[in-house]
Amino acid sequence: MQDEHSVTSLQADSSAGRGAAPEGVAPFRSGDKRLTARVYVDGFNLYFGALKGTPLRWLNPVALASKLFPKFCCESCKYFSARVSQEAGNEAQGSRQSAYWRALRTVDRLDIIEGHFHVRSTWARTAHPPPDKIEIIRAEEKGSDVNLASHLLADSLSGEVELSIIITGDSDLATPIEMLTGRFGRKVGVINPQRLSGPNRRRCRGSGRLKSVATYYRGGITWSQLRQSQFPQEMKDAHGHFCAPDGWTE
Repeated sequence: MQDEHSVTSLQADSSAGRGAAPEGVAPFRSGDKRLTARVYVDGFNLYFGALKGTPLRWLNPVALASKLFPKFCCESCKYFSARVSQEAGNEAQGSRQSAYWRALRTVDRLDIIEGHFHVRSTWARTAHPPPDKIEIIRAEEKGSDVNLASHLLADSLSGEVELSIIITGDSDLATPIEMLTGRFGRKVGVINPQRLSGPNRRRCRGSGRLKSVATYYRGGITWSQLRQSQFPQEMKDAHGHFCAPDGWTE
């Protein structure tokens, strides 16, 4: 039996029953030419699908994409998320996010595209009444899916990128992906960011819609691949030294 650490990304996907092709016949191969790729990261989908509660949250998404697709040159990245506000979270959450975004900004040609949180009060049914309902504060992330779809279409149709790799499990993005692959013949890969191994992993849920429209669809990421794609625990930028939040690294 192969050790998890020795399994390539494409083999790992196939062994997990996701229908991946062997690396040598991956659909993105284009003779001897090394295609350049832009990586589009659905930040919240990646976090809740693969990273939450793990010591692997100090993730470099460009390093991850390069490891998953070594035949391509991942030369740029757009990371889509929303800044945690005081109303949407707490001070500690905002501080951890700021540290992570600071790490992301050290990556060459990586842009953070911000959405926003919509915070509102609403009523929710209780599991064990009485009372039947309680008032809660609900924070919903808005704008990131629209931002990602807009940038994906604009960048691809303008000829700015040869290949698009999207890290998301959001089936709402199936329509713009289908436009690119079906109508315009563009190459789009989708990595559904579900963690396939490691402690406390959630039950994997595929997306038939994404798989049907992508040039290539991959149904998950292993613990080993995440572990090998981390930022250094201690980093430096133009403002000085900083380090990963507590519990974010092994």
